[in-house]
Amino acid sequence: MTDQASSDLMDTLPTQQQMLSMSGLEFMQGILSGALNGPPIAKTLNFWLTEVEDGRITFEGIPGATATNPLRTVHGGWYGTVLDSCMACAVMTKVPKGSYYTTLEFKVNIIRSIPIDRKVKATGVIQHAGRSTGIANGEIRDLETDALYATGSTTCIIMKA
Repeated sequence: MTDQASSDLMDTLPTQQQMLSMSGLEFMQGILSGALNGPPIAKTLNFWLTEVEDGRITFEGIPGATATNPLRTVHGGWYGTVLDSCMACAVMTKVPKGSYYTTLEFKVNIIRSIPIDRKVKATGVIQHAGRSTGIANGEIRDLETDALYATGSTTCIIMKA
């Protein structure tokens, strides 16, 4: 991607001022409704936001051939990115207006391989949200069979602007 294309892409994202002018829940609802653009990584890895509730976020996605490793299985980075997204966004729903957050650490447990081109859902649920930290768990499940593919946990830091 050229520097200009990268700059153009960044220009489509909400500004820091926009983000700080609303609560995290309002921000996530804005992405779900299409009023705000979501993160480019979701398009790159073929997952999208489907549900936003206070303390709970769901994405759906389909890992395709571009998400595989040399062994022809879904790369662990796909699981990690989708779980980090759903868990951290669950924390985001608890972030007050005028604050922001970022992931401090996350853990992923891959239970079984997701078949290529299989539609899955990733759900993140808040466990704790305080003044400075948020903790959430997540899981990736098959949309058709409900088979569990992976679980995760995260700790995020919440900061005032």
